Amino acid sequence: MRRTAWAICVLSLLLVVAALVVGHRNGAGLFAQSHLLFVTACALVGGLLTAERPGNAVGWLMAACGLCFALLDATGHYALAGLPFATPLAWPQTWLWVPANLSVAAVPAFFPSGRPSSPGWRATLWALAAIAAATTALSALLPGPSHQLGWGMPLPNPLGVPALAVVAPFVEPLTTGLTGALFVAGAAGLVRRAGRGDADERVQLKWLGYAAGLAGLIVAGRLAAGLSDGDPRSIWPITSPFWELMGTFAACLLPAAAAVAVLRHGLFDIDLVINRTLVYVLLSGCVFGGYVLVVTYLGAVFRAADGLPVSVAAAGVVALVFAPLRERLQRAVNLVMYGRRDDPYAALALLGRRLEEAAEPGAVLAAAARSVAEALRLPHVAVEVAGGPTHAYGVPSPGAVRLPLVHRGEPVGDLVLSPRPGESGLGARDRRVLADLARQTGIAVHAVRLSADLQRSRERLVAAREEERRRLRRDLHDGLGPTLAALTMRAEAVQDLVPDPDALAMLEEIMTDARTAMADVRTLVEGLRPPALDTLGLAGAIRSHAARLPGVEIDVEVDGSLPALPAAVEVAAYRIAAEALANARRHAGAGRVRVRLGMAGGGVLEVEVADEGGEPQADGGGSGVGTASMRERAAELGGTCVIGPRPGGGTRVLARLPARNTSENTAENTAQDTRREAGDGADPRAAG
Repeated sequence: MRRTAWAICVLSLLLVVAALVVGHRNGAGLFAQSHLLFVTACALVGGLLTAERPGNAVGWLMAACGLCFALLDATGHYALAGLPFATPLAWPQTWLWVPANLSVAAVPAFFPSGRPSSPGWRATLWALAAIAAATTALSALLPGPSHQLGWGMPLPNPLGVPALAVVAPFVEPLTTGLTGALFVAGAAGLVRRAGRGDADERVQLKWLGYAAGLAGLIVAGRLAAGLSDGDPRSIWPITSPFWELMGTFAACLLPAAAAVAVLRHGLFDIDLVINRTLVYVLLSGCVFGGYVLVVTYLGAVFRAADGLPVSVAAAGVVALVFAPLRERLQRAVNLVMYGRRDDPYAALALLGRRLEEAAEPGAVLAAAARSVAEALRLPHVAVEVAGGPTHAYGVPSPGAVRLPLVHRGEPVGDLVLSPRPGESGLGARDRRVLADLARQTGIAVHAVRLSADLQRSRERLVAAREEERRRLRRDLHDGLGPTLAALTMRAEAVQDLVPDPDALAMLEEIMTDARTAMADVRTLVEGLRPPALDTLGLAGAIRSHAARLPGVEIDVEVDGSLPALPAAVEVAAYRIAAEALANARRHAGAGRVRVRLGMAGGGVLEVEVADEGGEPQADGGGSGVGTASMRERAAELGGTCVIGPRPGGGTRVLARLPARNTSENTAENTAQDTRREAGDGADPRAAG
């Protein structure tokens, strides 16, 4: 296959040379045959690709395109020269243009791997190949002169069939439309794959996209020159050798870029090539436009007959603005492609602003990840907290880079970054900026960990307080309460045995004091913890409380069965439900309220109170005392309480309270704190 590839390449080059020699004999100038440079490029690229990648269809398509165009020109010029066998050699140029154009139009469908991107493409390509074979056969038999050579006198088709003259007007438009549709569909597929492919494929597509963009600029300039040259014969500047060469150069860019993309896409940094090209194209446009404007303005002001002083003045003005303009354009292009990596202060300022805007500790690290991603134009950034959650921004991609986050010599987490599309890693300039960003992010992670430690300590204190209150209530209810009751009964018994009035008065005082003490103990017991929680459980206590609220129909539902709950969770859930019911009764004017209790994933107790009243009023939805108390009770345990409208009307209160075993949680947190203080060097992620 390699020998065949090089044989096709050599044959195509020999045909190009023959076309040039015979065309020059026919009077065709070099510029009239400048398109043969594109044919040469296709032949060389086809030979290189098929020799190095025999299984890649892109090389064979390029080789077929070069061979067909070379054979078309060589045989056409030979026939036009009137040499021996000129008549039969006028026939190939009547149909070779069909496979030549279709070959180059099919390249995007196979680029860069050489295989169609989907089974649907294969069926489409087979159908197009059948249509192309039919149009090629028709072109080969159409009667009349052929204009495919593009120069000199049109040559008649020696094998033309007169009966096919009726279809002649439709063959060329059909083939042209087919070629354009194939090319556009393939290009659209490349655009879709650019977002889904791996890093290597993205780099390959960048090479082809770069060449296509540069060729598009040249074509646009060539079209502008043709429309402004005053020649009505063509929209292109056909009399300008410069623009003819530029058009040929633009066409040669595509096969050259395809060869680099398939064979050596890592040879140069395509992002740097695109960066510098953008800068110098914009700079050239600004310099040229500025020069024309200055010359026009000075010429109009001074009405100078001699244009030399005006040109010198314009050149001086352009020279003065060249350096600062280039610097500004370079910064602007770098900002678009790489973000703020050339301006570490701006990147740090963006990070600082985002951290200041974060209202809650949990949002700080998410804001930090977003700031780093936006500052450096990275597709994905994640902040991993040692022994804690991960806060990410964007969509991860292969080849992630991990940077440690350190605070005062202690590892506090990792910064995980995905390179930009088409890059296999992060460059030295990116890493220099990231070193500063990582230091600030490490401080933020340390602050968040301290905040989390403080929250856990608060949760432990609240849990310990409620457990202690439950113990005190039990002791007072089971110990001091019965003792005072027994003391009262004994005093009553002694009254029946003592006839002395003074003693009876003293005993009456003792019984009165004992009854007062019993009432105080009962009040104290009820204040420490709602008694119904210990006698009826959480659901029963809420039902008991709901039964004492007149004028409202309250349904209490339990999803499944509730496990044994910590004392703090029971009290918080009861108080939140009681406050939500009070708000529904007082402010919403609800006639029906539903209370739902259930366990969610991760050992979280959900308390939902939904009423069918109007919009939330006062504590029901604003910043009243009741609303604040519900949120504070949930926050004390590390939970949440969301108050908002209910679908269909009314108010919905949803509290989510972590219901983990308090003693186990406390022991786990204490062990984590001990390891952190000791600095045992264990993997911090293992603690999570």
